[in-house]
Amino acid sequence: MRMFVSLPIMLIVLVIGNAIGFAQDALGDRTNGKAIYDTHCLRCHGDHGEGNGPEASALIVPPTNFQTPESRMKSEFELRSTVIWGMAFSPMHGWFNILDGQEIREVIQYIRQLAPYQAKDYSDLTHDRIEKHT
Repeated sequence: MRMFVSLPIMLIVLVIGNAIGFAQDALGDRTNGKAIYDTHCLRCHGDHGEGNGPEASALIVPPTNFQTPESRMKSEFELRSTVIWGMAFSPMHGWFNILDGQEIREVIQYIRQLAPYQAKDYSDLTHDRIEKHT
């Protein structure tokens, strides 16, 4: 009887352990993300993602400063799209032909480590609308 109780518990632990490992793989390795960032992004975006890398001053369109509220509010989808396709009319070209999907996830995770996501604040917008209608 004791064996029948411990078997389901072992299966649950195994499933949860695999799910956690899979989730971490899907997000990417931040250590590898830093290496990718240092190789491909640092020269424009700088050490701390402030858009002040050694080559930034030579660019007509300044690189994104990941520390600004506007940049921190970008979704993972927006960041991923920018890394894959680049930005029109800027020196930020797409990396789809240089980095694979896992490397893109890893560099985005590292960028989020430098500049964590900050949700958009709509509280003032709602308050203004209420004031106008009363």
